[in-house]
Amino acid sequence: MSSFASISPDKLSRLIGTPNAPVLIDVRTDEDFSADPRLLPGAIRRDALTAAQWSSEFAGRSVIVICQRGAKLSHGAAAWLRVAKASAENLEGGFEAWKAAGLPLVPMSKLPPRDDHGRTVWVTRARPKIDRIACPWLIRRFVDPQAVFLYVAPSEVIAVSERFGAAPFDVENTFWSHRGELCTFDVMIEEFSLTTPALQRLATIVRAADTARLDLSPEAPGLLAASLGLSRIYDDDLAQLEAGLGLYDAFYRWCRDATTESHNWPTSKVKP
Repeated sequence: MSSFASISPDKLSRLIGTPNAPVLIDVRTDEDFSADPRLLPGAIRRDALTAAQWSSEFAGRSVIVICQRGAKLSHGAAAWLRVAKASAENLEGGFEAWKAAGLPLVPMSKLPPRDDHGRTVWVTRARPKIDRIACPWLIRRFVDPQAVFLYVAPSEVIAVSERFGAAPFDVENTFWSHRGELCTFDVMIEEFSLTTPALQRLATIVRAADTARLDLSPEAPGLLAASLGLSRIYDDDLAQLEAGLGLYDAFYRWCRDATTESHNWPTSKVKP
C-alpha cells in the first residue's frame, strides 16, 4: 500500500508521456549512477544532499524523486521539496524497482550535451510536417521536457548545429535521421530505448505518414491530413510545434489506451 508521500512504478509509468506529467528528479549517488547510467524517461539529475539549495526551483510543481532503492535520499529530498511548496513524492523501491518492472530507461549517453540552463538543444529544417513535429514531441514527453528546438533554413542546419551546440535531427547524413525504411521517429525510439507497445504502434503511424506508405497503417492518412493542415494554419514553426504536441498527445493516448474502442451511431429500431 502506497503511503501519502510515495508512488508506485506502475502508477508513475501511466503519468510519463502525458502533458501534465510530474517533474522526475534522480538523486542517486554518483557511484550508483555510474553503475547504471540510465534515467527514467524525462528525469533530471540532482544532488540529494543539496536539496535545500535547489528545491525552490520546483515550488508549486508536482515532483517525483528517485533514488537507488526508494529510501533515505529520495525521502529526504522530497521532504525538502515539500518545504519549498512543491508537491513531492518518492518512487517506491526507487530505480531498482523501476528497472525490475522492466519499465523504460533512457541511456544518458544518448542525450546531447545540455546548455547552461540544463536543456538539450536540437536543430532541424524549417517548415516541419511529420518527423520534425513527432520527434520534438517524443523528446519533450520522454527525454527532456525542457528541450529547445531550432527551426532554420535547410542549408544552414549543420552550420547552426556546430556554432550553437545543437543536435541536428531529421537531416541526411546525421545520427538522428532516417535509416533504411525507418524514419527519424523510429530511430529515436530505438536509440532512447523507448520501445513500449504504445510508442511502437505510434511509430508505425508516423513512419507510414512520413514516408508516403499509407498502407502500413489505417490511421496514417488522418495524421498526414492533420499535419498538413497545421502547416497551413501556422506560419510560425514554433507555434505549429506547440499545436502539434496536442495532436501527438491524442494519438499517443489512442495507441496506449483506446485502440479497441469504437464509435458507432446507434441505429433506430424499425417497428414491424
